[in-house]
Amino acid sequence: MQETKKDIISQLQKDILLWQGFKTPVAGSNNLIGLGPVEAAFPNGIFPTGALHEFLSEVPEHAAASGGFIGGLLANLMQHGGACLWISVSRTLFPPALKAFGVEPDRIIFIDLKREKDVLWAMEEALKCEGLAAAIAEVREISLTASRRLQLAVEQSKVTGFILRNDPRKLSTTACVARWKISPLPSEPEAGMPGIGFPRWNIELLKVRNGNPGSWKMEWAAGRFIAIAEPAAEVQQQTRKAG
Repeated sequence: MQETKKDIISQLQKDILLWQGFKTPVAGSNNLIGLGPVEAAFPNGIFPTGALHEFLSEVPEHAAASGGFIGGLLANLMQHGGACLWISVSRTLFPPALKAFGVEPDRIIFIDLKREKDVLWAMEEALKCEGLAAAIAEVREISLTASRRLQLAVEQSKVTGFILRNDPRKLSTTACVARWKISPLPSEPEAGMPGIGFPRWNIELLKVRNGNPGSWKMEWAAGRFIAIAEPAAEVQQQTRKAG
């Protein structure tokens, strides 16, 4: 009897994770999106697609970094076809810059609206379209009720949604499966090469449902995310602080 209860609870937990966008690994297939050690923070070690992600940007630099990071995610999400909608009231993204992340800008449909209320409505309708690979909305605030409506939409369509909250007034509870904060890091030019190096970010996973939040340093190079190892001196300094 006890084993039967455990089996039922285990199956319910698996079903709930599936509804929330957390997939179960399938033998012989590659479900990874290429985020390296970051993906291990999610249940089953798989980045949740068909789910809603929230990105916090306190300053314009964070918003630009979030846009670049999402560009790298779109490169994977859109590789099997499908378009993407980018909805906002004050778009600052430079579309040709997406090519640096392997995304053709003509596959992104930009919708510019006058009110954030309209942005959320358009986002909900977009997330109901199964033919889309992803939908992105730039808003300042979003309520728990509004986020629940969006999450319900992605659970039906399996479209991945990104909410970019630029300069939010307060951190309210949302139905998003993960809350991110992306900040830029100085790039490092390759030896003997002029100009600037590849984009780098400090990636903070502030909250993840049934997962393990953490912080990582990543770079976009050769068309993929690459983890940046911390210098030995920095690791020793952090160890001394922890001790």
